[in-house]
Amino acid sequence: MKDLFIRYRFFLLLVVVNIFLLFLKPDLGTKSISITWSNLVGMLTILPPIFIFLGLLDVWVERETMIKIMGENSGILGVFIAYFLGSAAVGPLYAAFPVAGVLLKKGCKFSNVLIFMGAWSTTKIPLLLFEASSMGTDFMLLRFALNIPGIALIAYFTAKMLSPKERAVIYQNAEQNVS
Repeated sequence: MKDLFIRYRFFLLLVVVNIFLLFLKPDLGTKSISITWSNLVGMLTILPPIFIFLGLLDVWVERETMIKIMGENSGILGVFIAYFLGSAAVGPLYAAFPVAGVLLKKGCKFSNVLIFMGAWSTTKIPLLLFEASSMGTDFMLLRFALNIPGIALIAYFTAKMLSPKERAVIYQNAEQNVS
């Protein structure tokens, strides 16, 4: 039971804060509960499809296949696949973290997982279309052209800055926490 409280401590803290707000400042408390509920419903509509995708990825794609196409020796193919997966993704950035965990569990190269995360956050196709329509094609193309090498450089230097021991811990955590 104690582990359950520790695991959900932030959620429970949010409930307590909302209850206090409701009694101390009813208008603010009502608004806070409304926003909290809206965010919870939004997450519950996004996460189930992501988890279904993760389950299928975990079962259908063999670890050896993933290592071959996105592992340590995948080369430029792994980079392109990481960019494609991140750019074709749908959903908010918090949905990318479980996907990144499964990629790590399957043996993907750490820098490719970072590229995937960077692409998810900055080069998604719907975002590019929105930018082209609202800010112009020139802006969209310039930002996209700057983001592609920027993501790769950040991923490369971040991976190089971590020691092999630190990377091993990250892979071990992914293995333990992604089931």
